Amino acid sequence: MGCMDRRRLFLLAICGTAAGLFSGLFGVGGGTVIVPLLILWLGYGEREATGTSLAAIIVIAAVATLTHGAYGNVHVGDGLLIGLPAVGGVLLGTALQQRVSPRVVSIGFAGLLVLSAIDLLVP
Repeated sequence: MGCMDRRRLFLLAICGTAAGLFSGLFGVGGGTVIVPLLILWLGYGEREATGTSLAAIIVIAAVATLTHGAYGNVHVGDGLLIGLPAVGGVLLGTALQQRVSPRVVSIGFAGLLVLSAIDLLVP
């Protein structure tokens, strides 16, 4: 295994660890952690970073749900009421992402993060 392969594996492991930590702690991890790190550290395009992040979220969400469930923190019915309609949103969002420029996606994502940060910081 070459030096670049090791570096890539190391960076991917850091992305995963950070995503898991943030998922367990705050309920976020994919879009807010994995996507920016894949773009900044590994040179992924926005679309590839999003798709890769979604694949990772399957594993992260399953383990996080089971772990939080063990603590009694999961309302399955509410989760389904949020998750099932979200499938339509995913289909719409993915179709939209394929039709707009990656720059527009990046700016929209950055704007969402900024608004989220402001909302968390300003009482």
